[in-house]
Amino acid sequence: MTKHEWRKTEKEFYLPKAKPQLLDVPAFKFVTISGEGNPNGELFSECIGALYAVSYAIKMTLKKMDAKPDGYADFTVYPLEGVWDLNEKARKEYDGTFNKDDLVFKIMIRQPNFVSEAFFKEMLALTQQKKPQEQLNNVKFETISEGKCIHMLHVGSYDNEPETFKIMEEFTEREGLKRISKTHREIYLSDFRKVAPEKLKTVLRFKVE
Repeated sequence: MTKHEWRKTEKEFYLPKAKPQLLDVPAFKFVTISGEGNPNGELFSECIGALYAVSYAIKMTLKKMDAKPDGYADFTVYPLEGVWDLNEKARKEYDGTFNKDDLVFKIMIRQPNFVSEAFFKEMLALTQQKKPQEQLNNVKFETISEGKCIHMLHVGSYDNEPETFKIMEEFTEREGLKRISKTHREIYLSDFRKVAPEKLKTVLRFKVE
């Protein structure tokens, strides 16, 4: 049975070029966790750990099971993604700059279509038993549909993302489209704990109409 590798078979969603592209993103299943605050803080790190713990429990348990779900194939765990916004007070006072402590996030890891919510709940309980940590209590299973979006590969520090967003917004305008909100999605193709800031690769994406 062929292993499903998102880098090879789903390039249109995860490996855009370093120029804006329009795409339609269908509904996908995710394990998610929401929070607020600086992504350089301990809370954010704990949230990431909780998502990966559950995601690997799902992958490894399925691999060992004799009775596998319909459509099953071994798979590479999907990359970490995050949807970012500002808290209500910061949105009202927004002038083009913001404090990272005012960020609101929902981070997530996509799951294959054959993973059910019932199986997720089993794996969450298993993870809580084997590797207990507080943030596991906040992990959820959701189906999320983004619809029509603009996305682009950003290479470099997260702090330089406004430069890429400017290119994306200019493209949006030329295409006769409109950005729906300042909320945006990031897909992390690099591990920021191991890769130098100037070499980080991140997919940036926002919804349009």
